[in-house]
Amino acid sequence: MAREENVDSARLLRSFERRFLATRGLRSFPWQSLEEKLRDSGSELLLDILQKTVKHPLCVKHPPSVKYARCFLSELIRKHEAIHAEPLDELYEALAEVLTAEEPTQCHRSYLLPSGDSVTLSESTAIVSHGTTGLVTWNAALYLAEWAIENPAVFTHRTVLELGSGAGFTGLAICKMCRPRAYVFSDCHSRVLKQLQGNILLNSLSLEPDATTPVQHQGHDTHNSESPRVTVALLDWDTVTASELAAFQPDIVIAADVLYCPETILSLVGLLQRLSACQKDQRAPDAYVAFTIRNPETCQMFTTELGQVGIPWEAVPRHDQKLFPYEEHSETAILKLTL
Repeated sequence: MAREENVDSARLLRSFERRFLATRGLRSFPWQSLEEKLRDSGSELLLDILQKTVKHPLCVKHPPSVKYARCFLSELIRKHEAIHAEPLDELYEALAEVLTAEEPTQCHRSYLLPSGDSVTLSESTAIVSHGTTGLVTWNAALYLAEWAIENPAVFTHRTVLELGSGAGFTGLAICKMCRPRAYVFSDCHSRVLKQLQGNILLNSLSLEPDATTPVQHQGHDTHNSESPRVTVALLDWDTVTASELAAFQPDIVIAADVLYCPETILSLVGLLQRLSACQKDQRAPDAYVAFTIRNPETCQMFTTELGQVGIPWEAVPRHDQKLFPYEEHSETAILKLTL
C-alpha cells in the first residue's frame, strides 16, 4: 500500500512539474487529486511540488510570466489552507518574491524530453502579437513532436524543412531527439524569425550564417554528426520560387498548426505543388502536416485542394505516448503527403 501511495505521489508530482514548466492553464492541473493527497500525506507533498515548479532549476533560470507564477502559488496556498494545516513559510516566501517581481514582455516555458534534456522557449506574453500567431506554441506542434520522437528513423540523417516554424518547439525537439543531418526552420514574419533565432541559441544549438536566405545543403564531413546543421529561412509561401525551394534539398517537409484559414491552405498547397514539381531529378520528399481539428470544413478543404493538384495523402495512425501537456479534449491529426 505504501508503495502504491509513493507511485501516486510521484505521478502527481510529475503532472504538476510538466504542466507548470509548460505554463499550461491552471484548470488543467490535478487539484482534486492534490487535495485528496494532502489529507493523507500532510504538507511535505506541497514542499515537493514547490521544488518541482517555482523552485525548479529550469524555472529559476528561465522563469514563466510573473502573473502565472503568482496565480499558481495563490492556488497552491488555497489548497493548503483548505485542509486547515499550519501555514507553510516556504509557500508565503515564494509568493512574496513573485509579488515584488516585474512582469517582462517575454516569458519562458519548458518541456521535458525523454532523454532528460529539455526544450525551453522564450515566448510573447500575448497569444496573438503584432499580427502573427507564430510567437506562441500551439497543440499540434506538441503532438507532431511526440510523433517524431516515437518515429526518429523518419528524421535521422535527413534534411528537414519545417514550414511555419513559429516559436520553434517541434524543430528543437527533433534536433535534440531524432538526429537529423540538417534542419531548416522557416517562417514569413520577421518578428517570428527573430524570436525563433533566439530560441535556437537558447537551446544550445549552433545557428549557421546567412540563416534568412535559402541555402544549398552540401556535405558536412567536418560537422559534428550529433548536432544538425541548423538554418533559419525567411519563406513567403506565395512568392517563393521552385528554384528557391529546390535549394533546400529537403528529404522531409513538416508543418504544424498551419491550416487555420482558407487563404493559408491555398498558399500551402501551392507551395507543396511547386516543391513537388522541382524534385523531378531526385526522390521527392515526404511531407507531414499536423493540425488541430477546429473546423472540419477547413480540414476538408485542405484534402480537397491536395486532390485537385494530384498530391496523395494518408492519415498517420495516432501515436501512443503522451510526453507533453496539451489540451487532451482537442482532436489533433497528422497527414502524410507524397509529393
